[in-house]
Amino acid sequence: MVVDDFAKYVPLPAAIHLRIVHNTGTFTLTMTAPHEFDPQLLSEVAALPAMPGVYRYFDAEGGVLYVGKARDLKKRVSTYFQKNHGGTRIGHMVTKIARMETTVVRSEAEALLLENNLIKSLNPKFNILFRDDKSYPYLKLASHSFPRVAYYRGAVEKKHRYFGPYPSAWAVKETILLLQKVFKLRTCEDTVFNNRTRPCLLYQIKRCSAPCVGHVTPEQYALDVANAERFLQGQAEEILTELEKQMRGHAEKLEFEQAAELRNQMSALSKVLHQQSMETGGDKDVDILAVKVHGGKACVNLAMVRGGRHLGDRPYFPTHVEHAADLAGLDGDSPQPAGAEAAGKIKSLEALVLEAFVAQHYIDVPVPPVLVCSQPVDKELIAALIMQTGNKVTAIHQPREQRRIWLEMAQKNADLQLARLLAEQGSQQARTRALAEALELALDNLDALRIECFDISHTAGESTQASCVVFHGHKMQSAEYRRYNIDGITPGDDYAAMRQVLMRRYSKLAEAARNNTARLPDLVLIDGGKGQVSMARQVFEELGLDLGLIAGVEKGEGRKVGLEELVFADGREKVYLGRDSAALMLIAQIRDEAHRFAITGMRAKRAKVRVGASRLEDIAGIGPKRRANLLQRFGGIRGVTSASAEDIATVEGISRELAEEIYRVLH
Repeated sequence: MVVDDFAKYVPLPAAIHLRIVHNTGTFTLTMTAPHEFDPQLLSEVAALPAMPGVYRYFDAEGGVLYVGKARDLKKRVSTYFQKNHGGTRIGHMVTKIARMETTVVRSEAEALLLENNLIKSLNPKFNILFRDDKSYPYLKLASHSFPRVAYYRGAVEKKHRYFGPYPSAWAVKETILLLQKVFKLRTCEDTVFNNRTRPCLLYQIKRCSAPCVGHVTPEQYALDVANAERFLQGQAEEILTELEKQMRGHAEKLEFEQAAELRNQMSALSKVLHQQSMETGGDKDVDILAVKVHGGKACVNLAMVRGGRHLGDRPYFPTHVEHAADLAGLDGDSPQPAGAEAAGKIKSLEALVLEAFVAQHYIDVPVPPVLVCSQPVDKELIAALIMQTGNKVTAIHQPREQRRIWLEMAQKNADLQLARLLAEQGSQQARTRALAEALELALDNLDALRIECFDISHTAGESTQASCVVFHGHKMQSAEYRRYNIDGITPGDDYAAMRQVLMRRYSKLAEAARNNTARLPDLVLIDGGKGQVSMARQVFEELGLDLGLIAGVEKGEGRKVGLEELVFADGREKVYLGRDSAALMLIAQIRDEAHRFAITGMRAKRAKVRVGASRLEDIAGIGPKRRANLLQRFGGIRGVTSASAEDIATVEGISRELAEEIYRVLH
């Protein structure tokens, strides 16, 4: 076939091999027909309305692939199925689509809000996704006749006043310190406040006006609270003017003590204003957003100005950024014209990341009136935020004066944070590679390496818990951590506890792995030496699992860090990786995380179980040693409580009289 006649054979119905003759030679061209979709899916696409809405794509296992919004659902969704996207990430995603869901809304703004709510809740594989498990801290003015100022994190209640959010706990505590210096508001808990008979140290160092003992009238304290609220809202200059008038009024009445107090308050407030005057430039509530994309990763740095004070910044690292560039071409309702990218009509990856952050972040967080952004933000997105909040919101790109300085600072911090992340990830990948090579793990893809590590924790046999932590994808996966309450064993028997947790963890998993419905880890780390590994060996032999998966982390000589050795269940010789080994660093990181997770779980369980345990130490004659003997003998406070006086008297160091006293107190 001559190449000039090639066009008449397009489109091709299936994979066809064409022998093409040209004056420069002969070569073969292979063309593949587009992916064939389920006819029912295509009929659903054809039946879509030409209205605003949100669509979701699902794979055969029910996993969410992508969530998108459209001004015209029919037109937008059709572009995915009418074009041949080749080997792009879009093409890869489209071939996985098995099912689709759509929701029709009234406007594109509503579609935008719904889209980002669904992205945060469904965690689709091909959307830019910002995850932030930590809630923002707030400054709280608790409802009370003498309100207290406090650090707060959690759900807000209408009866209290909240200010924020703040980017960090440090910013809240620094603000509380300022309020104490200037307005002398109390910070003590209500239980302490209600039982004070004399002022505390904060009164002595002039950080509290001591309302607990009546050193300030309710009216004066209420005025201080009102001024503190105005200060947090950025009205410090107005407060300063009013305080000056009040001071002059007291001076004219010869009330010099009251005038001196106001003078000191004005002095403290003036110092705060002087410290902040060069930073704020008159703005009260502003968020500064800077984005940096490099090496397939992205960072959005958020800096906050609240009440005219720059409170610091906070970095965010989205996932699935690598898919955004390919999907950007389908982000509009119509194909982009030729040369659009050069004309700036196609959004940059930085702009896409920034818009994804704005849309997802402000679902749960109040939006300030001004956003200073390193990239332009779509007007439709700002309109959606205004509709959501009911307040005016302005996004400023290419700012001037003080705002430009803020943005440059935020951009620099975004660059530094992203560089740090890439360096850490490179280091972590190097550690993973070093461990795989040291243990001769046959892996084609290091990203798939999965390690599970177990540890046992208890206090003298009380509240025994086992932890299982998971390392996968070059990092710890906290969402996959598990704790196991250990029961039915002799208190303090770590071997029995290890046997129980391994049996519970792998009995079902082994069966699922044999049916190819689950995957066993590539390495099972046990925090312990030969005894613990021997117990793990017994469990794996009973379950028919590969003994080569087990490695124990045995303490070295003198239990010194860096001298640990690996003990194997399949008969291999011990391995000492070396103090400076990257592989040992990774093993130590995983082992320490398992230990931390076990300890925190055990302490929480112990605190919950000890209903009356503290009363043991309150009994005359019961010290730490006798208490430990009691708890170890009966397996915890519940066992002590259920024991008779005769049984308690059999414990070493417990007399008959003391046993009866213990029984009386606990009952």
